[in-house]
Amino acid sequence: MIYYVDAKASRDGNGSQAMPFRRIQDAADIARAGDEVVVMPGEYREHVIPRHAGEEGRPIVYRASEKKAAIITGSEVADQWERVNDRVYRTVIDNRVFGAYNPYTTYVCGDWYFAPTVRHTGCVVLNDRMMYETVSLEECEKGEADPCAWNPEESTYKWYTEQDGDKTVIYANFQGKDPKKEHVEILVRRNCFMPVENGIGYIAVNGFVIRNAATTWAPPAAYQDGMIGPHWSRGWLIEDCEVYNSRCCGISLGKYRDPENDMYFYTRHVKSPTQMERDAVCRGQYHGWLKEKVGSHVIRRCEVHHCEQTGIVGRMGGVFSIIEDCDIHHVCNSQQLGGAETAGIKLHAAIDVIIRRNHIHHCIMGVWCDWQAQGARISQNLMHDNHKPEGAGHAQGAMFNCDVFIEVGHGPTLIDNNVLLSKVSVVMPSEGLAIMHNLMLGSFGLINSGVDSVVNGQREPRYTPYHIRHRTEVAGFMTILHGDDRVYNNIFVHAYPVTDKKRTPQNADYEVAGTGCFDIFPTYEEWISHFMMDQEPDMGALAQYHFGHLPVWVDGNVYLGGADVCKHEKNHLVNRRAKASVALEIKDGHYVLRSNLAKYLKDFTVPLMHTENLGKAFEPEECFENPDGTPITFDRDFLGAHRALSVIPGPFAEMADQVTVW
Repeated sequence: MIYYVDAKASRDGNGSQAMPFRRIQDAADIARAGDEVVVMPGEYREHVIPRHAGEEGRPIVYRASEKKAAIITGSEVADQWERVNDRVYRTVIDNRVFGAYNPYTTYVCGDWYFAPTVRHTGCVVLNDRMMYETVSLEECEKGEADPCAWNPEESTYKWYTEQDGDKTVIYANFQGKDPKKEHVEILVRRNCFMPVENGIGYIAVNGFVIRNAATTWAPPAAYQDGMIGPHWSRGWLIEDCEVYNSRCCGISLGKYRDPENDMYFYTRHVKSPTQMERDAVCRGQYHGWLKEKVGSHVIRRCEVHHCEQTGIVGRMGGVFSIIEDCDIHHVCNSQQLGGAETAGIKLHAAIDVIIRRNHIHHCIMGVWCDWQAQGARISQNLMHDNHKPEGAGHAQGAMFNCDVFIEVGHGPTLIDNNVLLSKVSVVMPSEGLAIMHNLMLGSFGLINSGVDSVVNGQREPRYTPYHIRHRTEVAGFMTILHGDDRVYNNIFVHAYPVTDKKRTPQNADYEVAGTGCFDIFPTYEEWISHFMMDQEPDMGALAQYHFGHLPVWVDGNVYLGGADVCKHEKNHLVNRRAKASVALEIKDGHYVLRSNLAKYLKDFTVPLMHTENLGKAFEPEECFENPDGTPITFDRDFLGAHRALSVIPGPFAEMADQVTVW
């Protein structure tokens, strides 16, 4: 059955092509597996709540008849402004407009929220850009630039809200613009397209603009809001959509709603945050966290931008999913929200998740896989400018910046064939990573740190789970020993100046590219020698090695312009004096990578890598392989070109002076 929706229809209809519905929700109330909902161009000011699930092979399809011409928005036009003074305008809204959810009395807060200033979930949007909230009318009137904002000029556009009886009063400093001549909206609805029940799976959403929602903070052990998302189900497809202007998260792939463990630390305080996370993982099985019931979503060819927590978020609900060919940019740039859940893509339990061929830039972080990145593969992505601009201050409560952050996972996690151009390339307080065939201008960070805390004078390990291979069922828990990493066939170019020579590789903001930070780990031969005893094993004697560093494998890398070299590496190419240049330019709407790396590589070649070369990640005893358990031959480069038997390091099968990378 095909249902038609047209916001511009002269009156409500029955969903036929001749008499279309005016609201998408009317179709969502009756659509069943195999049905299609075709939405005509126009603005749809509603929260679409899918009521029924599709079936595998027979999804319910919601399709914009013209790509990005149908807009689902969580905002309403605000055109009743009165001038207060030369700088500020004022509008008054009856609270009954908001129903049960008033974004101007609801705050962005909860577990892992660190910003000292608590903001509202609402916002004023001027000409399609969210304005900056203030804590007083005086601050709003001043309209001064925020020293921590990534775009200082945008940050001068301020708004402030207060309650007056049963009215919401909003003040706004439009910096001399007349709101009656500009387009001004305010965030009203919490979501744009999202079920309220678990298990509404097999939904396809194609070609929409989804924007302007008053989403709430989405920590990992809580129900996770997004403007659009599957809400704990299986088999969604979100493709060719533009998603932007979320107060917090754009697309949510997590988490089940569990009143007993929702915002547990924030509301009760009595358990440590990491224990609360372990509880959430174990309770997941009770809530149906199985491969057959949850995950396996696809997000494809979407542009996700200007969200102030994450572009894409997910705790456990995103397992076995694919995020590909997306443009994710300008996430958490206002620096008004701060906490440990901010990135272009932020996933907990990215089990067998594939993140490939994306362009991720101008985000507080590019990709952050936190806990259980077991079987995750981050491949063929272009990442750049995932660091604050020169001159921008560090906001209190904000995270550090990097392209890729893999936190407290046991692997196997693959990071291969990426172009990583930000100041910090990979932060890895984890183990079991294989980092291969990348071009990296930035450094590694949090090697051998960022895991445990010292509390009451003693070390408190952060035990995290690992899983049955290619499943969600928990196989065990272990703290991070560090090591068990493979670093093969990369090109490291030390491209950024060192501002603090006292920093070490154990810091998140270490500034030297290369693998020298891995010197502290043993080789495999050194490590295994402790367990090759002729006599009966002594548990007590072996404890120091059971809790010691795991080995690393480093080989086949290229180091240019002063990049550090690991002492264990035998086969490498080093040119400390190389005047290597790597620049990303925009030409005719495309991103072009220009470099002179080819002249330094010359005839240096490395072996073609295969799953068998990499062994198994230590704790889960799982190979670096495809989600279906088949081996990988790393014979495709960043562009998908074939690598022949003569292989060069880096992300390209052939190194050219100019490569179109997006």
